[in-house]
Amino acid sequence: MKKDLIDITDLTTEEIDGLITVAEDIIANPDKYREICKYKKIATLFYEPSTRTRFSFESAMLDLGGSVIGFSSPTDCSVAKGESVADTARTTACFADIIAMRHFKDGSAFVAASNVDIPVINAGDGGHNHPTQTLTDLLTIHKEKGTFENLTVGLCGDLKYGRTVHSLIAAMARYKGIRFILISPEELKIPEAVKTEVLEANSIPYEELTSLEEAMPKLDVLYMTRIQRERFSDPSVYDKLLGIYILDNKKLESAKKDMCILHPLPRVNEIDVEVDDDPRAAYFRQVRYGKFIRMALIMKLLENAPNAEGPYIEGAEEFPPDVKKCKNPRCITSIEQGIKQQFIKTDSGYRCIYCDTKA
Repeated sequence: MKKDLIDITDLTTEEIDGLITVAEDIIANPDKYREICKYKKIATLFYEPSTRTRFSFESAMLDLGGSVIGFSSPTDCSVAKGESVADTARTTACFADIIAMRHFKDGSAFVAASNVDIPVINAGDGGHNHPTQTLTDLLTIHKEKGTFENLTVGLCGDLKYGRTVHSLIAAMARYKGIRFILISPEELKIPEAVKTEVLEANSIPYEELTSLEEAMPKLDVLYMTRIQRERFSDPSVYDKLLGIYILDNKKLESAKKDMCILHPLPRVNEIDVEVDDDPRAAYFRQVRYGKFIRMALIMKLLENAPNAEGPYIEGAEEFPPDVKKCKNPRCITSIEQGIKQQFIKTDSGYRCIYCDTKA
C-alpha cells in the first residue's frame, strides 16, 4: 500500500521512533547511505518561498544518491497558466518517484496524494500542517533532551496560523508526561479544534498565557515562532502584533540551564541575535537535523511504492446538514476545480477532510 505523509498522525509513535533511530544512524554513518536511492528522483513542488525545507529535501535525496526535479515558484511552471494541483501532481508522477509539495492552501498535499500512485510528502500546506518540520523538531528534541517524555514544552508566538505548532502538538501529545504552555496574544491563540480534539481529548495538561516571562522558568523546551505576515489579510493587525515577543539574554536569565530553544525559522525579530551564542539555542542545529530526518523519511516511503491507492479517511463521505462547501477561505477547495468536497463526522462535529475546519 502506498504510504504518504500528509499529517504527522499518519505516522505511529513506533514509526516516528524508527525514523529517529535511522536518522541518528545516518548522522553517525553517512557513507552507509550514499547510494540507497540511486536512480530515484524526488520532485520538489514549492508554491511558496522556502529555504530550509526545500534545500533539506533536495540535499537529502542527493546524499542518498538520487536526483531532484521540480520548481521553487509557481511562476516557473504551468501553474502560472492555471494548471490545477491535481494535474500538476499527475504530470509530475510521470517523471518522479516521490513528491514533496509546499502550497499556500490548506489541504493541497492531500489533493495531490489522492491523484497519484507515488508517495507524496506534505512540505507545508497553508496554515494547516507541516509534518516534516515536526519530524525535524522531534529529532532535535531527542538529540538535545534524550527523551520525549515528561517534558514541559512552551510554544510562543503565532499559535493560530502556525502549522509547525499544530503538528508538533499532535505529535508530542502521544508521549507520556507531556505538558504544554501556550504563549500568544489573544488574536493568535491556538485554534479551538487543537485544544478540544488533541489536548483535551487526550487529557494533556496545558496553560494559556500571554507572558513569555511568566512561562520561562517552567520550560524544558521553548519553541519560538514568528508572526507570519503572509497569513494576515489585514496588514494593520500584523503590524500591531509584530515584535510582541522577543527572546533575549535578559529573559533567559530565569530559564533552566538545560532548556532547549527551537525555532522553525526564518526569524524576523522574535529571537535577538545575541541569543545565538547561548548553548541552549538549538535552532541552527535543528536546521541541520532536518536533512537527516528527511533522508530517513524518503527511504521509508520509497520502500512502499508504488501502489495506486491514495490517502484514505474513514467516514469521509458524510455531509453536515445544509453545508456543501468548506467555509475556510484558505482551504484548497476555494481554488481547486473538480474536488469532491467531503466532510467527516467527529465527536465535536463535522470537519473538512482537507483542512480540518469545522463545518
